[in-house]
Amino acid sequence: MLDFATLFRPLAERGQLLYFVYHLESGRVVYASASCQTVLGVEPEELNSELPHILARLHPDDVSYAQTRLGHLRQGRFVEDVEVRLVKPDDAEGAVQWLCVTAARVEQEPNTTYISGTVQDVTRNREYLENADRFNTKKNTTLEILSHDLAGPFIMIKQVAGFVSEKVGELNDNTLNELLSVMQTTCQDSINMIRDFVDTEFLESVNVQMKPERTNLAEELQQLIGQFQSSEENLSKHFVYEGPEQLYYSLDKNKFMQVLNNLLSNSIKFTPDGGQITIQLQEGEQEVQIRVVDTGVGIPTALQPVLFERFTPARRPGLRGEKTTGLGMSIIKAIVELHGGRIWVESKEGQGSTFYIVLPREQPE
Repeated sequence: MLDFATLFRPLAERGQLLYFVYHLESGRVVYASASCQTVLGVEPEELNSELPHILARLHPDDVSYAQTRLGHLRQGRFVEDVEVRLVKPDDAEGAVQWLCVTAARVEQEPNTTYISGTVQDVTRNREYLENADRFNTKKNTTLEILSHDLAGPFIMIKQVAGFVSEKVGELNDNTLNELLSVMQTTCQDSINMIRDFVDTEFLESVNVQMKPERTNLAEELQQLIGQFQSSEENLSKHFVYEGPEQLYYSLDKNKFMQVLNNLLSNSIKFTPDGGQITIQLQEGEQEVQIRVVDTGVGIPTALQPVLFERFTPARRPGLRGEKTTGLGMSIIKAIVELHGGRIWVESKEGQGSTFYIVLPREQPE
């Protein structure tokens, strides 16, 4: 009969994963592979004596999360890819080590219960992903701001050409009328091309598999609104964040931040110069609520029931003629629902709009 423990021993002893077995009743590690030194910085035989010091380095924001997942283990649930941070000792302020833990509870007989699993150092991968996410969010925001800035002059030229065309119509100059018509058509084509580029980028980037991860949602929203605040002068609007400094939630960060970016973009389109756009974040016992509030022109009552439909008849050009495909809101609704949440709007014409996103506080596995 094959001895699987012997066959897997070279992998356990030489790989980058730390394999461990923890005896629950005695509170001791009964096995740790040689990679314990690489992952945790201690020799396997020293792990029990060093374990309290290692746990004391758990990042304060991750303590409650780690306790919850340990409770799941004690209940016999399989816990996979739990990522927590250890504060690095004697290192620069804020430096952390990211660990990814996968474990299972194994009960061999009464009062003989083990937790076996793996620990992997994923610090480099996390740093790469965080930089990529930060770049992606900034890229989406920049695209929206640039599309607004680039489309503005074309819209103005188109309007001027239309005004001039009305004034010179009585001259019966076919060449001049044709030139003015070309100006208007070219400007509209340029506006459509800019908007199509942004819409295509948004559609392609959301059409991938969901990858939820524990995220400081408050920090992400503050960074997003901060990027728009830096362009307040160009956008001629005021941007505000209202909410806690930190609030952790498990979500697909790229997709969800695109939802907020798209809602902010819509608010920009329908809020006159000098108006205000606010993101509000609030945590309750049962749910997390996000509100995007603007002082714009509002949404007609008749259009609100069909706003989130695919190719909705509620689609309208922005105040400066910005194009819309009608797909944005249906995609937003789909992404919110994939996170177990719901979205709706409250609006009155001439008094602005408020978009509500509610996410369940207790999320399914």
